[in-house]
Amino acid sequence: MYTMQSWTCICLVICSMQSVCHCCDWIRHHYGHLSSEYLSLLDQMGGDITKQNAPVFFPTSLYRHIDDAEFEDKVRFLKETIYQITKLFDGNMKSVTWDKKNLDDFLNILERQLENLNSCVSPAMKPERRLKRYFKKLNSKVLRKLNYSAQAWELIRKETKRHLQRLDILAAQMY
Repeated sequence: MYTMQSWTCICLVICSMQSVCHCCDWIRHHYGHLSSEYLSLLDQMGGDITKQNAPVFFPTSLYRHIDDAEFEDKVRFLKETIYQITKLFDGNMKSVTWDKKNLDDFLNILERQLENLNSCVSPAMKPERRLKRYFKKLNSKVLRKLNYSAQAWELIRKETKRHLQRLDILAAQMY
């Protein structure tokens, strides 16, 4: 277990550029706060989370793999997952019965989280192909197959919550 002082030293060693240092500080001090905000909004914007399972298996192996990765790879994974989630929510949402203000606030905070993570990741770093493929399947086998219905969006909300909770754990383990 790292102390606050040893974490600062690790960040300084990792930091070859000031933006990476900023990233260490930002993840340590702000990621969890924004995460709890958007998780709360995700719960508040609709009724109970559906018990139905999505026809796409949750990528548990990707999360297990990233748990053992380097700091920079974990940051890239956080960023890419949130990016893929924002892309999902960019679809046809006419059938959604969620609270509009909570939905807008959720998406705005998620976007803010993404902007901060973007500043931490080199644009030259390639996204995780398996993660991208998973979200593509989620889009095609849930949203498009169920014609962007309210039921489809409830499944997406459930899967989104699972991902955001898992990302929260990953970020907490980074320091």
